[in-house]
Amino acid sequence: MMEKVLHRLEQHRNFFATGRTKEVDFRLQQLDKLKKAIVEHEQDLNQALTKDLGKSAFEAYASEIGFVLDSISLFMKHIKEWSKVRKVKTPLVHLGSKSYIYPEPYGTVLIVGPFNYPFQLVMEPMIGAMAAGNCVLLKPSEFTPNVSKVMAKIIQDNFEEGYISVMEGGKEVTSELIHAPFDYIFFTGSVEVGKIVMKAAAENLVPVTLELGGKSPCIVDKDANLEVAAKRIVWGKFMNAGQTCVAPDYILVHREVKEQLVKNLANTIKDFYGENPQESRDYGRIVNERQFDRLVSLLDEKKVVAGGSHHREELFMEPTLMNDVSWDDKVMQEEIFGPILPILEYGDLKQAIEQINARPKPLALYLFTENGEVEERVIQSVSYGGGCINDTVTHLTNPNLPFGGVGPSGIGSYHGKDSFETFSHKKSVMKKSTRVNLSFIYPPYSEKSINFLRKIMK
Repeated sequence: MMEKVLHRLEQHRNFFATGRTKEVDFRLQQLDKLKKAIVEHEQDLNQALTKDLGKSAFEAYASEIGFVLDSISLFMKHIKEWSKVRKVKTPLVHLGSKSYIYPEPYGTVLIVGPFNYPFQLVMEPMIGAMAAGNCVLLKPSEFTPNVSKVMAKIIQDNFEEGYISVMEGGKEVTSELIHAPFDYIFFTGSVEVGKIVMKAAAENLVPVTLELGGKSPCIVDKDANLEVAAKRIVWGKFMNAGQTCVAPDYILVHREVKEQLVKNLANTIKDFYGENPQESRDYGRIVNERQFDRLVSLLDEKKVVAGGSHHREELFMEPTLMNDVSWDDKVMQEEIFGPILPILEYGDLKQAIEQINARPKPLALYLFTENGEVEERVIQSVSYGGGCINDTVTHLTNPNLPFGGVGPSGIGSYHGKDSFETFSHKKSVMKKSTRVNLSFIYPPYSEKSINFLRKIMK
């Protein structure tokens, strides 16, 4: 397998060496070709997302297909501007010099995708890598085989194998790929696998972006608009059956409003998905039996106050609320990544902040409050990748906001211009005139030379 991987990598290196990807017009042509191919295969992608994850047509378009198409449009609009050489100021000590930053592609990029948004979370970084002028090898998740198959067809039918290619397969393929000497690795997945990827990349000194996860808190303050909060929390938590890296992992609610919030959440679940969510066309499924069994093991029936039913044959788990949860419960020991929402309470905001800060830095944080002081206090006191005030999840849909984690929740960021910069090396160049030659910089040095230096360097 490694021989096959190295052969493919060599193909990419040879293509990159032609210099074609460094031409902005070439990049624009390829992005346009990708966009047309996605539109052409929209129905195939819809069907594949339904088969693999039970996604509705609306959710598939909003969070996967349309998301990617919109991103391509953004890149095509700005790529010429972002690709320009940028002149920067030069210190006086370098009189007669001019300084520039040249954005240049790394070369060969490996993108390893996850199962939860199997199209978007492969295509979105690929768009950035293409726009920056790289060659790309994609490794889709083996847990969403139907989506993987459609993506492979799109790539194979539209791009030269040396430019962009796909390698399907299980963890043995991923293992070989991450140990190969690519110029850059972009990985989206769990913290545990992220550590393996980073260790493998370190052997070849390959830079990485790791988009991981963690337990993202949702704080509901006592003065929050509880009706709005319930709708936005349920929407963000239970889309894709909870299999979203930035979904609210648990709620920390002020004890004065907890009872009312729980009622609102339960009623909202019924409003969204009906009395029997198993029959709802808008509610998804768990990706496989392994993930289903893991989620079932997190349930504590004594604390379930809404939902809780599940059917292994259909990989269905009902949107579930667990109340009166403690930090010691099993459901609080790992990222849930499914349709279980634990509810904890707090009495003092300081206590809530301390409890969050005592745990690994989360990928996202959400706060519902109408109090500006509370808002600023939480933003300034807690370290997290990104988040929303009075909403959930939507921060990642703004391409002007970098998306990424901090600490254990991830390394690096992307989306919009940040994607272009992630996949570009900023090459620094100083151009010096031969007409000006400052003799004081050359030895032998005199006191006069040092005094002149003191005047211009201070």
